[in-house]
Amino acid sequence: MKNMMLLLSFIALSSSAFADEKLDAEIAQIQHDWARANYQTPKDAQESAFKTLTEQAHQLTTNSANAPEAMIWEGISYSGYAKAKGGIGALKFAEKARDLLLASEKINPHALQGSAYTSLGSLYYKVPGWPIGFGDKKKARSYLEKAVQINPAGIDTNYFYADFLSEQGDYAKAVEYYKKALAAPARAGREDADAGRRKEVEEGLLVAEKKL
Repeated sequence: MKNMMLLLSFIALSSSAFADEKLDAEIAQIQHDWARANYQTPKDAQESAFKTLTEQAHQLTTNSANAPEAMIWEGISYSGYAKAKGGIGALKFAEKARDLLLASEKINPHALQGSAYTSLGSLYYKVPGWPIGFGDKKKARSYLEKAVQINPAGIDTNYFYADFLSEQGDYAKAVEYYKKALAAPARAGREDADAGRRKEVEEGLLVAEKKL
């Protein structure tokens, strides 16, 4: 009986590990597809690319029983789709992204090093405010500061906070965080995303420095 219990425990642990590895691999594929859609796809083809990506990400969320990591990437995918689509018609996709990110935060706010906070912050400062959309600069700052607290050396956390600060006219502080983004360590397996993001960081830094 004792041996049987040990065997069952081993099978359960092995199954859990396999499930985690499978989810990690599927998220990695979504990440590469996102980088391709965001940085390597012509502007006139991005809407279609992101639409396909949202469908793939939604399937991953469904298959993973709403794992917060999958929900975050579905939210990021919808955010990209909203940006590519543009106009009033994009608002419903931005709202979908927000709802997914908020739901993932409730499950595990530290999932993927607090990525939900980074994405929520960017949504709240990029989406128009009332009465058109849900944009809110105060919420944006709060989420972005939480993201930086959780992942102070991350390229995305520092870039989005710097971009927000630059939009608010706080160019000196923006330069500080753009430089932190440039100093961020490379992410294994995210070379395509890092290359595109670093270019955005450099462009933002140049603009902010000229405003000083």
